[in-house]
Amino acid sequence: MHPTLQHDFDTFGDILQQARDTAVSFIDSLPERSTCPALSAQQLKSGDDILSEHGVGAETALNDFWNKYVDGMSASAGPRYFGFVTGGGTPAAVAADWLVSVIDQNTQLNFDSVSPAIELATINQLKQLLGLPDEQCGSFVSGATMANVVSMAIARQWLGKQRGIDVAQQGLHALGPLRVLAAAAHSSSVKGLSMLGIGRDALENVATLPDSEAIDPQALELALQQHPNAPTLVLASAGTVNTVAFDDLPALLKLREKYGFWLHVDAAFGGIAAASEKFAHLLEGWQQADSITIDAHKWLNVPYDSAIQFTRQAHLALQIEVFQNHSAYLEPPKVRPDNYLHLTPENSRRFRALPVWMALKAYGRAGLADVVERNVELAARFARQIEGMPGFRLLAPVTLNVVCFALDDADGSAESVARRNRFLSLLDNAGVVRCTSTSLNGKPGMRAALVNWMTSGHDIDLALGSLQACRAEI
Repeated sequence: MHPTLQHDFDTFGDILQQARDTAVSFIDSLPERSTCPALSAQQLKSGDDILSEHGVGAETALNDFWNKYVDGMSASAGPRYFGFVTGGGTPAAVAADWLVSVIDQNTQLNFDSVSPAIELATINQLKQLLGLPDEQCGSFVSGATMANVVSMAIARQWLGKQRGIDVAQQGLHALGPLRVLAAAAHSSSVKGLSMLGIGRDALENVATLPDSEAIDPQALELALQQHPNAPTLVLASAGTVNTVAFDDLPALLKLREKYGFWLHVDAAFGGIAAASEKFAHLLEGWQQADSITIDAHKWLNVPYDSAIQFTRQAHLALQIEVFQNHSAYLEPPKVRPDNYLHLTPENSRRFRALPVWMALKAYGRAGLADVVERNVELAARFARQIEGMPGFRLLAPVTLNVVCFALDDADGSAESVARRNRFLSLLDNAGVVRCTSTSLNGKPGMRAALVNWMTSGHDIDLALGSLQACRAEI
């Protein structure tokens, strides 16, 4: 064995202790760490793109990385990172994620590890948490983008089979163009249409309800009536990114009975609201969807690289037709819900379910519902303060955990966009809170998405103080 490898093997425990101490120092720094480090700190240091000939060993490499780059790490795991929809990592989930790397299980069904059984048990517990029926089968994927892609790939296969065409075998050209109808499709779904060969141009935007991002069922029916025999996929939203709007799923299910389309529900973060009895009604009807997206590294607060794609058991054979993998040394395709090899694009991956399993075990339904309910209460408080603060206004009522707001003089002009951008630059430089830019109804705005398990009223006060101070500077 190479001497450096031998040394690291002999001192493996010390290396892990060093990593543990480094991690604790980062966690301790979160209250004061910038939510957006200076651009200079985000740059690679000189020489760090050149391969080392002999190596320096794990301890030196870890020290070198941390000393050089710790200032370039944002507090995205912390309680005031309201950008995008970014959860942190609960202690149980982070501990499990460490173990995932240490035990390094390939959770493919190779009959040499308990990990596939734990993944299936995790899916079953998630269904209990979210009120989904046994007929929904779930698979872990890397994120909401891949969950949407997998769902649309199964939809493509199902739409073909309704017309006697095996798209997975014959190709999309054998079926021809698909219609994709949505009101507020997430950009990841649009990306997925490109990846799947359906094409971005297949997406038809349907009118929304008045003053809402939710789809207008009457407008959807009119669109369906225009081409009643065309293979059609409807993308429903269960929590839009700007206003957390929920489509009327019971109404869409009635239309599905009449027109025979595939109904996919993108509930990337909004679906976790079902963990709370207060908000589960928002998801009424999603139990009967053909496919569902849930993103665990958002409101479930597990580390990145964790999402779940649900499909009705009746469609499981179609899912396997799409993703089956044939090799002499691998388990052959069978209609079963516990082998991701034949259910998702990946042939091999890490034990992705363990952080979710550990979080469910550690905190249960009550603990995870508490995270949801606290975030919603704090978002409402944030919105009330915004409404009363000079220089700002809400762009939409706050329905759950996202606050969409703007400077008080926001309009559709280029000058208004530039002014918003200057404000966000000041906010980023202050580093107290991170919000991301958006637009709603033609007006340049900002989003604050509250999903972190640590966020408190004190964090809301700090965030609002920074907003006021930066507003005074522009």
